[in-house]
Amino acid sequence: MMIQSGGAEMPAEWRTIRSAPASGAYNMALDSALMAAATERGFGVWRTYAWSTPTVSFGRHESIRQRFTAESLAAAGLDAVRRPTGGRALLHDAEVTYSVTLPISDSTPWKAVYSAINNILLSALQSMGVAAELVPESATSPVRPDGPVCFEEPSPGEIVVRGAKLSGSAVWRERGAYLQHGSILLHDSQQRLQAAMIPSAGATVVPRAASLATCLPSVPDADAVATALENALRRALADRHSPGGSVTRDDGALPDAGLIGRHEERFRDPTWLWRR
Repeated sequence: MMIQSGGAEMPAEWRTIRSAPASGAYNMALDSALMAAATERGFGVWRTYAWSTPTVSFGRHESIRQRFTAESLAAAGLDAVRRPTGGRALLHDAEVTYSVTLPISDSTPWKAVYSAINNILLSALQSMGVAAELVPESATSPVRPDGPVCFEEPSPGEIVVRGAKLSGSAVWRERGAYLQHGSILLHDSQQRLQAAMIPSAGATVVPRAASLATCLPSVPDADAVATALENALRRALADRHSPGGSVTRDDGALPDAGLIGRHEERFRDPTWLWRR
């Protein structure tokens, strides 16, 4: 069963997963496997997770070889992975990461789904007392894949507080499925990206990002953020007056382990990481 949410056709049935911290390769593999399974399963999955070590993720089409090397990343104490989605370099550390996977019909514009999910993110953050707002479509131009790092410049539809980005997101759509994932910063540690860049990369300055630590009197833990996200998803379904809508916590709603493993092989492959 599908419902209309924010102009987008969205599943009425959802499972939520709260994953234990894991490596970058496993996290990206699990998101990819959830996407690959979405069409057959028919329901949406909202996952929140963390990273076992500070990890830089690069966008699918981002050019990185003129800015980073394996040695520069290691010297900065950072792991690295390339995402299955677009976007730019992002450090995953002291944050809550979310991913949304769902089936999508050919007639549904991906931007409609993107907007619906971002409004759920916004609702969750505002429910925690964050004075967050969405960047309007007319406010900025699209950012190039080889442009600045993720938190340097907000893109249309992303979430900011007083102009500083709080949550960055990346998307991919293929074979009747949609994946969106991104970060909600608990603390801002994005400046560590500068130390990981090679000297010839130039004077890229990573500005201060918004974080829950700077937006709230006390920093919520990851479970509190996950609960706010799940409740916002429930509100979005209720707002669509869907009698069959449901959101069920199911940490076991994972794809086949073999499927996850096959995807993990790609994300552990250096030729995928350093492809551009």
